[in-house]
Amino acid sequence: MKIKEINVNRFIAKSNIEGIDFVVNSYVGCPNGCMFCYATFMKNLSSHDEEWGEFLDVKITGYKLRSVSVRNKTYLMSSTTDCYNKYEEQYMITRNILSQLVKFDFNLIIATRNKLILRDLDLIKEFKNVKVVMSINTLDDNLRECLEKESPISERLDTLKELKKNKIYTILNISPFLPYLTDYKKIIEKTKDFACEYHFEFLKLRDDARRKVLKFINDNYKDLYLDYAKIYLLNDNTYFDNLKIEIEEYCLNNNIKYKI
Repeated sequence: MKIKEINVNRFIAKSNIEGIDFVVNSYVGCPNGCMFCYATFMKNLSSHDEEWGEFLDVKITGYKLRSVSVRNKTYLMSSTTDCYNKYEEQYMITRNILSQLVKFDFNLIIATRNKLILRDLDLIKEFKNVKVVMSINTLDDNLRECLEKESPISERLDTLKELKKNKIYTILNISPFLPYLTDYKKIIEKTKDFACEYHFEFLKLRDDARRKVLKFINDNYKDLYLDYAKIYLLNDNTYFDNLKIEIEEYCLNNNIKYKI
């Protein structure tokens, strides 16, 4: 892992994500190194030759927040990195940002795949409107290890439990939904006591990720390769169209708060 400190003017940027007004990214790069990551385009905006997941730029700035645009605004931490990656334990960039943001009244969403978020429970509990999103797409840690470098599933579930115990609004993001491999009903059954809401994000693949994921499926789930090729090479959306209807029916019948 190549670690580099970079000087930046500020952390906050306007967002192009639906429902999100501003994004806050503490780092460039992400040690989670997810095979399916949509944010690999960030490598093209950096000077790195390393593979995505093999570098991390730590954002350093002396800028202090005096104000933020808050009226009915929603801030997401983070959109292209994991703000609680394992190096945050050393650099504490995310904690520093939170300590400045806590004095403002706005909607904050924190997205992560790591238990380190519990370190900052003292700060997070001070926010008036905060939600934490934890992402998983399988309960099978062997499959998880093939696709992601960090954070066992059991740690993520325990983290959600602790957040809910501390009265933090928890969202379990079933993301990315792997065709024919993600058992969303089993995940919901396992987590329904400590997840306030479920989000479903279907697997979308950019060029490099598409090549890696299709190779992984061909090597490990050969019987599914043609189904994946139909979706990701022939752009056939039938599977996800039908899945959306199925999920909506299941959630409505079981009084589950959800978003697709």
